[in-house]
Amino acid sequence: MDEILYAREASIGVDEFIEVLRQSGLGERRPLADTDRMERMIANANLIVTARKAGKLVGVSRALTDFAYCCYLSDLAVDRGYQGHGIGKRLITETRRLAGPESMCLLLSAPDSIGFYKTIGMPQPDNAFLYKRER
Repeated sequence: MDEILYAREASIGVDEFIEVLRQSGLGERRPLADTDRMERMIANANLIVTARKAGKLVGVSRALTDFAYCCYLSDLAVDRGYQGHGIGKRLITETRRLAGPESMCLLLSAPDSIGFYKTIGMPQPDNAFLYKRER
């Protein structure tokens, strides 16, 4: 596989974000048709890490962090055509590195992705609680 370039980006285009979510399968759980909401999701994230091949977005990590104590990795998406090459694991590694060693990293897995997180050795807590979104 040609070289994948990883970078922290201040923002990404809404269309490319929607497309990588769609191609990853995560789009089934995101409001892709609500462009305004998708734009706000990008604008209000303060840590976006991308994986690009020849400029094309093939993976993204979108997180909210204070860079001192906590980091919520809200979206981890890799285009299905590029899965199985370590891109998701590297996006997590880069997100954690950029959030800083003092920050814990939390994510909520889609049911069909639990196996991936277990495979890469991500710890699974038994002390989390969740209020689901109302819409």
